[in-house]
Amino acid sequence: MTRRRFLDTLVSSWKAAFALSLLAPAARAAALEEQAPGRAQRLAYRPLGGRSLREIARRKEHHGAGRFVNPLGFDRSGRLWQVLSWKLFHRNPFAEEVARQAERPLALDPAAFAGQGGLALTYLKHASVILQDEGCRILFDPVFGRPFWFLRDYTPLSFDPAALPPPDLVLLSHGHFDHLDLASLRRLPPQTTVLCPPGYDAVLDEAGLSRRVVLDWYDSWTDGRREVVFLPANHWSLRNPLEGPNRGLWGSFLVRTAAGPAVYLSGDTAYFDGFEQIGAEFPIDLAVFNVGAYEPRWFMAQSHIDPAETVRAFRELGARRLAIVHWGTFQLGDEPVAQPPRRVAEEAARAGLAERFLDWKHGETLRL
Repeated sequence: MTRRRFLDTLVSSWKAAFALSLLAPAARAAALEEQAPGRAQRLAYRPLGGRSLREIARRKEHHGAGRFVNPLGFDRSGRLWQVLSWKLFHRNPFAEEVARQAERPLALDPAAFAGQGGLALTYLKHASVILQDEGCRILFDPVFGRPFWFLRDYTPLSFDPAALPPPDLVLLSHGHFDHLDLASLRRLPPQTTVLCPPGYDAVLDEAGLSRRVVLDWYDSWTDGRREVVFLPANHWSLRNPLEGPNRGLWGSFLVRTAAGPAVYLSGDTAYFDGFEQIGAEFPIDLAVFNVGAYEPRWFMAQSHIDPAETVRAFRELGARRLAIVHWGTFQLGDEPVAQPPRRVAEEAARAGLAERFLDWKHGETLRL
């Protein structure tokens, strides 16, 4: 490697490290080494051991002194040197495919928003979904561009986001910049109602969104026709490195729609052994999992579910159908951005569930 190339690599790695220190966790120091052949794999979650998720939430075990804690997983410190260790010294086995990736500009069919009844879900980009429920538009984790200027957007919008019909509700899962994007929030009408976990008032104030409902785990909101429940997830949050992680909470959403079907939106989560409890309490017609930024596992397993774990969690939820988001837009892990749906399809077929996995692409609309 020439000196110039080394310096270029170092600079780009520092930029990536800064972004990823905000978007992705540093694994525990003990997990930095690859698992030796034959060695038992460490769990990336804390087994519930018979404990109830509802009881954990009722006892507020996820509330700490001045910040939140994760009773389902392990503490993360977000150390910059660990991110640099990954970016500078870890060989990406998918590097050749990543280098061939091309942008795919995103267009939308206006007919998707033609005011039809029933329930429809449109996949925008990254983890952003528009759910249309009997005339009520619900927007999940809106991100219309890239959260950092140096983070390439592989699904740039080919239209002005202002052309989208305004949402009635916005659901925010957590505070990482690829989910809570200030520039995207500023595009929303100021009268938009936001459902979010605690800890994000400053961001929403800056976005000019004052109509908000703060939901802790198992809290719910209803307008009399539909209900939204905020549920636990195995994740974390960070906005300001100087303040440290977990100043805001994180979680998943269950939407009991007026049209009838119930939709589960996982948000960012690592695997944990509580999905069966969630599915036992809430019958789910469609489970939408965030699947992306899962490689390398020694680094990502404590934050992001991988394809095999996704199918396992789907089975434990007992949901009727499976779809995935959080792929195709940003290169946040080692795997190519288009890999997740291929891998999930393979895992679903291996589990005998191929017909229950919906191949849902950016800009497409599912009708339930």
